[in-house]
Parts: sequence; structure tokens; C-alpha cells
Amino acid sequence: MSFPTPPAMMGYDRTTAMFSPDGRLFQVEYAMEAAKRGWTMVGVRVREGVVIVAEKRKTHPLIDIEHLEKIYMVDEHIGAGFVGFGSDGRVLIDYARLLAVQYKFTFGERIGVEYLTKQICDVMQIYTQHGGVRPFGVTLIIGGVDETGPKLFVAEPSGQYISYKAHGLGQGGAQATEVLQREYREDMSLESAVLLGIKAVAAGMEGKPSTETLEVGVVDTKTRRFRKLTKEELQRFLTKLGV
Repeated sequence: MSFPTPPAMMGYDRTTAMFSPDGRLFQVEYAMEAAKRGWTMVGVRVREGVVIVAEKRKTHPLIDIEHLEKIYMVDEHIGAGFVGFGSDGRVLIDYARLLAVQYKFTFGERIGVEYLTKQICDVMQIYTQHGGVRPFGVTLIIGGVDETGPKLFVAEPSGQYISYKAHGLGQGGAQATEVLQREYREDMSLESAVLLGIKAVAAGMEGKPSTETLEVGVVDTKTRRFRKLTKEELQRFLTKLGV
């Protein structure tokens, strides 16, 4: 007795340039799965600004985790982080920085958060429709404050981007999102958003959160400037959470 061959076994997953009979691009789906295996990351947007919280893991005893970066400054008013393949994420962050510099040089003003996100997603989408290349194995969280207010976007390997009030990604993304759905409020302060972001990431972490295993980036609506919390600031938040 013979059984029908699954679509993926018929070669539909060998290239991004071929749809399966049921309308799927398997390599794009594989890239999304690769991103889901990344360390937990959370973004929270409130009226007072945007917060990005990321988990860091010491995968080897000799790794200098203090210099392991998961959240990056893209421009003065924009920060970003990613889950998935670190090399893919680094290339996209560098591209985003170049876009921000070119925009400022050309137009004499800061780039809009959504416009920057769209440009990055255009590149990610190109890598889903040509043979001989593979999709980027990362999902990005891009947050910032521009002329229209605070913005938080999630850019997927498919090239699709979605605006969120709060969202969790990575291995602990489901647990983090549950915390966000339960406790998020649009009128909460930026400090409360930081606390919520840390709490959400902690819910999806394997170990105990600490100043070594967490990284937090913040963009305040008043200053429109991205910065990372110092260890002292992060410890105060952890103390408030009773960690």
C-alpha cells in the first residue's frame, strides 16, 4: 500500500521561489521557526515611550556575557532587538543604521520608525522570492519615538511587519505574551512598562533574571532619545519586582 508523499518531501522546501500546492513557502516557515528558538524578548509601547527587554544567556562558562549585546541603538530615537540567528540580525541592524544616517543626510531630519521598518522588511521580503538565497532567520522588534509619537513594530522573516502595543518573541514568547495580555494597560507609566517588560521576560526565562541576564532599552516620549538602562537602574527595577 502506498501513501501520498508530503508536500515538503516533493522538493517544495528546497527553494523560496516555489509555492507548495497548498500555497505555502516552507523555507519562510522554517525561518520563522528558527526565530522562535531565539532567547526571549519583549517590546512594550505606552504613551510615555517604548521599552524593549531582552534575555541574555551564558551558553559557555568562558563567555563574557557583559559584552553580549541583544538590544541596539539604530538612531538617536530608535532602538531594536532580534531573536534568531545572530549573524542575520547583525546584518539587518547595520543596514538599519545605514538607512537612518542616509535619511538624515538627505532630508536633514530623523527617519520615521515605520518608514525604517518598511525599508528593512522590503529587504527581508526580497530574500523570500529568489532562488539561491534563503530568508533571514530573525524576527526584529523595532521601537522608537518620532514626530507621530511612540511606535513598536515586529518585523518577521517573511517581510511582513505588524504594529503592536506589546508583544513577546523567542523561546519564552508565549509565556511572556500571556503576562502582557493580562497586565498591559495603555495608560501605564514608562516605569511601569519597564517593570512589566522585565516581568514578562522573566516568565519565559529558564533561570532567574539578573543584571547579567537582562538587557533593557528605553525611548522616552519627552526626550525622544534611546538609551539602555545601567546595571544600577536595572537592579532597582528587579528589587521592586522582588527578584
